[in-house]
Amino acid sequence: MKEKAIRKNTTDLTTGGVWKTLLLYCLPIFGSAMVQQAYSLVDLLIVGNFAANSNLAVNAVGNATTVVNILLAFALGANGGCSVTVAKYFGAKNHLKVKETVNTSVVTFAALCAFTMVCGFSFGDLSMTALSVDPSYRADCLTYLYIYAGSMPFVFLYNTGCGICSALGDSKTPFIFLVVSSVLNVGLDLLMVCVFHMDVAGAAWATFISQAISAVLTAFVLAKKLKTLPCEGKPRKFVGSISRDLMVTSVPIILQNAFVSVGNFFVSKRINDIGIDATTGFTAAFKLVSMANVGVGQMTSGLANFCSQNKAVGNYKRIVKGHIAVLTYCLITNAIFMVAFISAPEFFTGLFVEQEKLTADAMAYACNFLVIVSAFLPVVCVKIVCDGAVRGCGGNLGFTISTFTDLILRVAFVYALVGPMGFPGVSWAWAIGWSVSMFIAIGFYLAIPCLRGVFFKKRSKSKDEQPAPLD
Repeated sequence: MKEKAIRKNTTDLTTGGVWKTLLLYCLPIFGSAMVQQAYSLVDLLIVGNFAANSNLAVNAVGNATTVVNILLAFALGANGGCSVTVAKYFGAKNHLKVKETVNTSVVTFAALCAFTMVCGFSFGDLSMTALSVDPSYRADCLTYLYIYAGSMPFVFLYNTGCGICSALGDSKTPFIFLVVSSVLNVGLDLLMVCVFHMDVAGAAWATFISQAISAVLTAFVLAKKLKTLPCEGKPRKFVGSISRDLMVTSVPIILQNAFVSVGNFFVSKRINDIGIDATTGFTAAFKLVSMANVGVGQMTSGLANFCSQNKAVGNYKRIVKGHIAVLTYCLITNAIFMVAFISAPEFFTGLFVEQEKLTADAMAYACNFLVIVSAFLPVVCVKIVCDGAVRGCGGNLGFTISTFTDLILRVAFVYALVGPMGFPGVSWAWAIGWSVSMFIAIGFYLAIPCLRGVFFKKRSKSKDEQPAPLD
């Protein structure tokens, strides 16, 4: 009976048909990413259509989100660190280590959350100055940023819980609760912006409340789920070696997201220097492109869990099959976004700010970015999926290098190309960064030690090819 309860609440990714298993496992993860991305999109959409001054409100939310994303990098690192570490022990059927990892993550990431909040409150004003935010919407930017910084405990709690659930093979529970809180977020957004006319502050408070609800629900169900895992002995509340493992796994993800966000910070500053119309156009278009990629990114987090579980038991051919399956699913998804954005850029831009409220220049900037960058969505898709497989197999260095290359090139080319090309230089900077980093990511994927025998039909004698010891 107890074993049946375990199967009901978790999924062993080392068995079953690869394509079907990953599809059923990754679909809720993809849905969760889309819904989570909708939090910020809904804020932007509602303030862009119903705020007293929609253009300034869009710019305020857009610039504040640039800083918020740096804070979110730490929460996403907590998600990835828990996910890969728990998946390793769960794949090896070491339930005692699973529970100790969960206990240790609570302490480790609580400290990280406190650090993140202090940074958010301490450097908010400085960040607005560094971004060259226009005085007309600076106060709204700070309001949105400070409210969001206050919600970080719930953001950490949700992301950590979500990562643990996913590592246990349960990608449905976080998705269900996120949908519930997202519906609430939309309702609260409409209430606070349209009825109480709180504009940017109302959008921020709606997000705060919704995130709190999704975090509490996820934590409650996770606690019940862990009780179904039998183990010998009493799990320790904190284990130093596991904390180090969590940080070793989390830091590359934190650095990836943080440096990408810092890069976007400098890009936003350069765009703000062009003018308010450029800021408005870029904010709307960038949100749309991010929606296309965030689902892919989260699906590859699922792939990382899949790879981690199968590496623990030495199923290397299954890892390659899983990579091909997830890459196929992600390419199909990104192709849909690519066709939609290229075919109707004005329509999608108009979702955020009513077209009659947009200047001709703002619409032109948005469409330029959306059309050019969308054409390269399959390119970045290949990069992101390869990164996920590399991370799941323990290749944190390769994952970090490919990400930093993308970031450095994008920032460098924005500053190099905007002068001679104007705003289109921003769009081409994205295309160049994604293209170069894709080849680097493929190279690191082909160089994964434990997969050499699969790629080159010859068993490697590397110790990395053996299942990792789980002490």
